[in-house]
Amino acid sequence: MNSVFEVHKTIRENLLKVLDNHSLEQLNKIPEGFSNNLIWNIAHCVSSQQVLVYKLSGLPTFVSEEFIAKYKKGTKPEGDVSQAEVDEIRNLLSATLTQTEKDFEANIFVSYNEYLTSMGFTLRNVEDALNFNNYHEGIHTGIVWSIRKFV
Repeated sequence: MNSVFEVHKTIRENLLKVLDNHSLEQLNKIPEGFSNNLIWNIAHCVSSQQVLVYKLSGLPTFVSEEFIAKYKKGTKPEGDVSQAEVDEIRNLLSATLTQTEKDFEANIFVSYNEYLTSMGFTLRNVEDALNFNNYHEGIHTGIVWSIRKFV
């Protein structure tokens, strides 16, 4: 299971680099042809991970319901995020990764509500969720890398 967390850590480190190397204006810019921006994609990764791993396990999330609602699947930026929000998202990228690894090692994930992803893959347990989450965050990292060229 360790490699799942190593992959997740690598993805999150790449997303942190994007945050560190782009201005607030660049993070908020929605380039022509895109429906969202850098910061939405990064926050969406955090939001989705919390839903896929914690909510579907019947456990409380590390982030607020408001955060999840703002960045869940099917949403788009409703306005520019502030530097304070960017800082919160930066912290959550690391904190949610660390917490999930600790919680997994502590065996707190005992049940799981089966979930059919939009890709047609059924998540049956937390291991499936962790693996699928890496795939999902990989897709959004690719989108982030595409958007970077236009901001």
